[in-house]
Amino acid sequence: MSNKYDLIVIGAGPAGMIASIKAARDGRSVLLLEKLSKIGRKLKATGGGRCNLTNTLKNDDFINSFGKNGRFISPAIDSLDNNALIEFFKSIGVESHAPDGFRVFPKTHSSDTIVNALKNEMQRVGVNVLCSQRVISINHNSINTTSVATQTDNFISNNIILATGGMGYPTLGSHGDGYNIAKSLGHKITDIYPAMMPLKVKERWVEKCRADTIAKVNIYVNIKKYKKLTAKGDIIFTKDGIRGPVVLDFSREITPILSKLDEVPILLNFTKGMNEEQIRQHFKELLQKNPHQTTLELLLTLLPKSLSLELCKLADIDPNKNLFKQNGTNRDKLIRLLVWTPLTVTGHEGFKMAMVTRGGVSLKNIDPYTMKSRKIDGLYFCGEVIDIDGPCGGYNLQWSFASGYLAGKLLP
Repeated sequence: MSNKYDLIVIGAGPAGMIASIKAARDGRSVLLLEKLSKIGRKLKATGGGRCNLTNTLKNDDFINSFGKNGRFISPAIDSLDNNALIEFFKSIGVESHAPDGFRVFPKTHSSDTIVNALKNEMQRVGVNVLCSQRVISINHNSINTTSVATQTDNFISNNIILATGGMGYPTLGSHGDGYNIAKSLGHKITDIYPAMMPLKVKERWVEKCRADTIAKVNIYVNIKKYKKLTAKGDIIFTKDGIRGPVVLDFSREITPILSKLDEVPILLNFTKGMNEEQIRQHFKELLQKNPHQTTLELLLTLLPKSLSLELCKLADIDPNKNLFKQNGTNRDKLIRLLVWTPLTVTGHEGFKMAMVTRGGVSLKNIDPYTMKSRKIDGLYFCGEVIDIDGPCGGYNLQWSFASGYLAGKLLP
């Protein structure tokens, strides 16, 4: 077997596999190296094992969801957007759908379907996949990449794609190897933080509210310097903190702040954005219809019972009394808590619970139109190893597939 290839791809995640397929379809000889014993280990865990491939947003809205980095991802999305990705998987035997009108899953709702389809397509187009191959270094001369050294062998190529992923879920193979390799080749690595993960809070009352999901909660950072950081979505209380889609999204903003501060105060609005006056009016209208309703009964029109009772305790309110027979100061406090419930974020579980990594190879070192390194000719990057991370809901997988597909084109 020859050790020389047109392209070597390092990392058999979503970006690396689709890059390999694209290049092989274009007639290149391709070697895919994976350090674990099997391909697609982290991909199998995505979406709770259901594999949220992408979403139904239009390209402009999708790109804007990545904030200031959206401009960088635009060429990759133009190369393989959500519709093209759905068609790609259909072409290799995977039917998908969007049961909630937004998130796109394989119809089997099993990530095994995706991994197996990619594996079969790689076999069909002739990609040589070698597992249990940990890359030690990428070799190069003063101009171009020349070879890849693993712990057991040396493979030759003038085109190398680094698709090693980030540091989230290290048990699934994410140890940040790609950062060290890229840095050794002169690339800047931005600060690395765990992202898309549950958060721990100081307040203990949250433990009593674990039974319910609270929909459409607004979260704000209660620090003047970070007051523009907000998010909206469903939240779930845990034994020692908060989780749920909005928390997974917002953790991307919180973990960098926690690296500087011991605590991050946040505020939660449980009333779908209503202010204090609107809540008062809401309660008045309900009491006009039924003057005998208790405070708890009023709260249950907005919140689950467990949370309603805890907020009553915090405001020193008797939940079984009429709202307007409560102490005025305490009544005002309860209404204020509905609009601005304070929590104090104190920590997280680190990368072992992080679905994605915030930070990576600097965008300034990569040509967004080719995914090619601006430092070393013949070197490409794609997927999570790059300083790109998006919200929860298919954004990060779409980015991985799109950037891998673009890198696999091997444009000059």
